Amino acid sequence: MKITIVAGARPNFMKIAPIIRAIGAAQAQGKRIFYRLVYTGSKNDASLDASLFADLNMKAPDVYLGVTGNNPTELTAGIMIAFERELAQNPAHVVLVVDDLTSTMSCAIVAKKQNIKVAHLVAGTRSFDMSMPKEVNRMITDGLSDYLFTAGMVANRNLNQSGLENEHVYYVGNILVDNIRYNRHRLLRPVWFDVLNLKEQNYLLFTMNRHAILTNKENLKQLMQTLVKESNGMPIVAPLHTYVADAIKELNIQADNLHILPPQSYLFFGYLMNKAKGIITDSGNVAEEATFLGIPCITLNTYAEHPETCSMGTNELVGEDAAQLATALGKLMKDEWKEGTLPERWDGRTAERIIQILSEA
Repeated sequence: MKITIVAGARPNFMKIAPIIRAIGAAQAQGKRIFYRLVYTGSKNDASLDASLFADLNMKAPDVYLGVTGNNPTELTAGIMIAFERELAQNPAHVVLVVDDLTSTMSCAIVAKKQNIKVAHLVAGTRSFDMSMPKEVNRMITDGLSDYLFTAGMVANRNLNQSGLENEHVYYVGNILVDNIRYNRHRLLRPVWFDVLNLKEQNYLLFTMNRHAILTNKENLKQLMQTLVKESNGMPIVAPLHTYVADAIKELNIQADNLHILPPQSYLFFGYLMNKAKGIITDSGNVAEEATFLGIPCITLNTYAEHPETCSMGTNELVGEDAAQLATALGKLMKDEWKEGTLPERWDGRTAERIIQILSEA
């Protein structure tokens, strides 16, 4: 069996790495299963730092399609044309796509038009907001997929309510947990940790990526002022992309305990999560990893891609509301945060299940 695995952005690789390790394990058992890793972006993508693939213990992509741009329609068209050419030159039995990016949807369409089976990793996530481009990508990709690999029962229910046939739905667990379990003993203390006089369990980790939060500058300022005030002087470690760091610096918030840093390598960032007192983020992936690590997590969003992080785990949603953020931080700083438990099948064997299912097809 030949599997073409598609990545469209850096976070995809955290979910692909366990799949590649599982393929290697299957090959060691004598199974004839092979993969080709395709990155739809450029080889010069700054987000793919030199350490990424070494940190994840995986090889770099076999091919970079080199499609970039900000216009969704042009991006979709460019990826579809380039990926059609890629499949013509390197046929596959299955195309595995990840998450809910433009690349996810585009490559699923191309594969289906070529009568190639589509496997969607992390299927069934929903915001129920069709004004979000990612929601459109999810709906189209799920509708085209022959294998819908879900992380939880809520995702299964979403797919069932969408009218998709149950025989295509496979509850395999959370692929991110495979990765954090595998790498937990490999996490690295950042070289600057002691320079900032940080102490384990005595700092807050802050991340932000969503452009929607940054556009409302007045609300962003209220959120940041609340974060600084409610931290009570505790260090706030903030590894941020340049566009986010610039937006926050423009607010002119004076806070000696706010340490804005460049993005960190995977193993450095994993260490920061694992040793934090609490995490404030707008990332669903970070919230999932926080639940596995048992670290209190405050998410600046109105929905969780995996609601289990809230119903069972350590995550709490506060939207983009400064008052709700203040309340949540108050509980966190007073050590009154809820105890989390691990959802079912967050056991580090998700990739193994996926490869087993694909091998038996």
